Amino acid sequence: MATRDSDTEVLVVGAGPVGLLLAGELRLGGVRVTVLERLTEPTTESRASALHARTMEFFDQRGLLDGLRLPNLPHGHFGGIPLDLTLDSKYPGQWKIPQTETEKLLWRWATGLGADVRRGHELVGLTEDADGVAVEVSTVDGVRRLRARYLVGCDGEESTVRRLAGFAFPDAGVTRELIRADVTGIEIPDRRFERHAHGLATAYRYPDGLTRVMVHEFGSTTRPRSAPPAFAELVGAWARITGEDIGGGTPVWINAFGDRQRQVDRYRRGRVLLAGDAAHQQMPSGGQALNLGLQDAANLGWKLAATLRGVSLVDSYHTERHSVGARVLANITAQASLLLGEHGVDPLRAVLAELLADEQARARVAGMISGLDVRYDVGTGDHPLLGARLPYHRAAFSALRDGKGVLVDFTGRRGDVADRVRVVAADTDPGFGAALVRPDGYVAWVDGTRAELETALDRWFGATTLHTTGGRHGQAG
Repeated sequence: MATRDSDTEVLVVGAGPVGLLLAGELRLGGVRVTVLERLTEPTTESRASALHARTMEFFDQRGLLDGLRLPNLPHGHFGGIPLDLTLDSKYPGQWKIPQTETEKLLWRWATGLGADVRRGHELVGLTEDADGVAVEVSTVDGVRRLRARYLVGCDGEESTVRRLAGFAFPDAGVTRELIRADVTGIEIPDRRFERHAHGLATAYRYPDGLTRVMVHEFGSTTRPRSAPPAFAELVGAWARITGEDIGGGTPVWINAFGDRQRQVDRYRRGRVLLAGDAAHQQMPSGGQALNLGLQDAANLGWKLAATLRGVSLVDSYHTERHSVGARVLANITAQASLLLGEHGVDPLRAVLAELLADEQARARVAGMISGLDVRYDVGTGDHPLLGARLPYHRAAFSALRDGKGVLVDFTGRRGDVADRVRVVAADTDPGFGAALVRPDGYVAWVDGTRAELETALDRWFGATTLHTTGGRHGQAG
């Protein structure tokens, strides 16, 4: 018999980085949130190892970078072609951090804010009605029942939430496969997507002595796997491609992944939503997969919290993030062809490398990879910042730490204060007079009329009346 547990407002399934970031965001919005995780202990597999500029900016806005010292690589790649990722950001390039460390960081933050994270809790049943979602959860003590107003699946590529809720998830299959591992006890040169006669090899030595290796053999056939590949399979492929023997090393973890690209038709079905790899599956080219998922959570968290408090924003999550996900999957598909194609793609690679030497083309692709070029449709206006992320501004970034919206004012003339929006008097010129910034760091109004500001406040923060305090430094929150 199932035991009835205490109810919560939002159930998040999956305690990986995406689920934990979402839980923290919901707690900032005052939402009671419970995270269910099938695993009894954190995984030791550190699949993703890079945070891109937009993710770093958001982490800064939440105070998550305090005390962190991460290695920075200004260069990335596009399909294995070297790409300078330097753009106008405080955090250009990619920042190297094992996914296990990102998960620890977000776990401390989310639980410190009061998120209830329950390990050894596996979702086995799901029923939705007009008022919420009821779930059955298998635990060591038996099956328990939980109920919430919303359920969010952040449970990865093999998402149970996605399956139980009936999301459409078209699959084009896998045509090419890579094997990767973190290995101790080997000494090999660092390689950046080296294309050899018989395949692709990449290696990166972490400061702690661990080496990340990844390999693909041209023309190799894919097959369904029910378990990770044996280390001997990686050793053999590496030897055939590079001529090096890494058999004396010890794998910390190993897995295989393919070039499958999939996306659900909608990110929301009723009271069930998906984020991260549960919503989109992609080859982790250029470190985009984890960053895409984290930015899903950043977009959804404050909107779901607002919806639970009477400001209906949850539909805009699908509207904004589905198109971003589709665009990322498209660029990853292109990269897979360039990276894993046999030598017939070499002329195309040469032409693209020449094009990326042009500054305008380089910046365009770097913006796509880093997430800095994302721009949402937030309303009328033609200011170049409207709908884009707020460039670094120390006072504004600090004001975003509590997950509320911010009105940044440089003019010194606006003494307006709005409920649930913090007003920051800019001491240095931010490049605009005044801007309304959403909790996720995107600009919802800039240098418009008072009526346009009120419209933006109503849309993103509910029916809120501006009033004048007459002082420059007024705050509300």
